[in-house]
Amino acid sequence: METGKRVTQLRAGDRVAYAGNTPGAYCDERVMDATRLVKLPDSVSDRVAAALMLKGLTAWFLLRRCHRVRRNEFVLLHAAAGGVGLIALQWAAALGAKVIAVVGSDEKAALVREHGAAEVIVSSRENIVERVRAITKKQGVPVVYDGVGKDTFFASLDCLAPLGLMVSYGNASGAVPPFSPLELTRRGSLFLTRPTLFHYTAKASDLARGARELFEVVCSREGKGPDRSDYPLAEVDRAHEDLEARRTTGARYLFHE
Repeated sequence: METGKRVTQLRAGDRVAYAGNTPGAYCDERVMDATRLVKLPDSVSDRVAAALMLKGLTAWFLLRRCHRVRRNEFVLLHAAAGGVGLIALQWAAALGAKVIAVVGSDEKAALVREHGAAEVIVSSRENIVERVRAITKKQGVPVVYDGVGKDTFFASLDCLAPLGLMVSYGNASGAVPPFSPLELTRRGSLFLTRPTLFHYTAKASDLARGARELFEVVCSREGKGPDRSDYPLAEVDRAHEDLEARRTTGARYLFHE
């Protein structure tokens, strides 16, 4: 790494990482604003950082900024075996939350149970709302993290307790269609947010805070190293095909004890 003359917080040779919305992750070299980079601690390898930054910082703002997850509270997490989902699951469980993990298959159900899920719902054969109401004794959950979008949006609203928060952070199944705000009223004066990482890290100080908290929680766990195969850059097309076909799961090793 080389630095410009006015860059003081980084030095040539530092290992850095970023999570940005500007294309270029596959290039060999790029020029970036130094304020959008974070210095990697020695305990975080390049390989872990590559798997960690975008998904891990997303989990950070979901769990620590949108809704600050607390010990013993129920949390409903969709796509819990996915990239963001598996990090968020492990982090929320480490905070003491009782995570109700929603997955699409029995194979993924076994994975999320292994990594801290208190309850598991297999959406391909179970009714999400009925299961959540049964698990919470008809109380509902205080927060839902939904990265699926169109297919699960209204079911997610129906899982919330009065005054609960719906965090709709992704559109894996398509964009949520227009709806009346009265839908929130009649379900118990619910709150709705549609956040994005880049608003929560727009300030350099917030980016640094998020990275620091993320690295702290990862480094406090006893990692065993990656247990998923890597994709060579020359096979990036296969990586995208596997993602689109839902053949991948998240970074299961980052919080492994």
